[in-house]
Amino acid sequence: MKVKLLISENRIAEITGKLAALGIEIDDDADLVLMERNKFISHLPVKDDKGERYNIPVENIVYLESYSHNVEIHTTDACYKSSERLYQLYSMLDPQKFLRISNSVIISRYHVKKIKPALSMKFVLTLSDGTLVDVTRSYYNIFKEFFNI
Repeated sequence: MKVKLLISENRIAEITGKLAALGIEIDDDADLVLMERNKFISHLPVKDDKGERYNIPVENIVYLESYSHNVEIHTTDACYKSSERLYQLYSMLDPQKFLRISNSVIISRYHVKKIKPALSMKFVLTLSDGTLVDVTRSYYNIFKEFFNI
């Protein structure tokens, strides 16, 4: 049996050892996921365009964007892919640091450089990497409350 671990760094050795003793293999492509409840991840397992795996710190994430079944994680350095769905990634990230602004985009609070109001209850955000993203009408009030606007 293979399991993917999404747990805090300080417990990974303990949990890996216990699972290995039970004959359970740790694999980032596993269908089963073991995740701590009410704990938010500090590193996110991702792949680059060449298929190489990395664990990136969540502080480096500028925004996450989904296209059909693909999720791209844009960081200060590069763009990575994740096998998780956007809603799954959102549940793993600290809600004090990350906010969903549309059905396909999650942003990092600390990488928003400019907020510009737009027509029809929308905002256009400029992120630290220069990317422009829209806050859709569905998320307009949540966004205003999150940033105390």
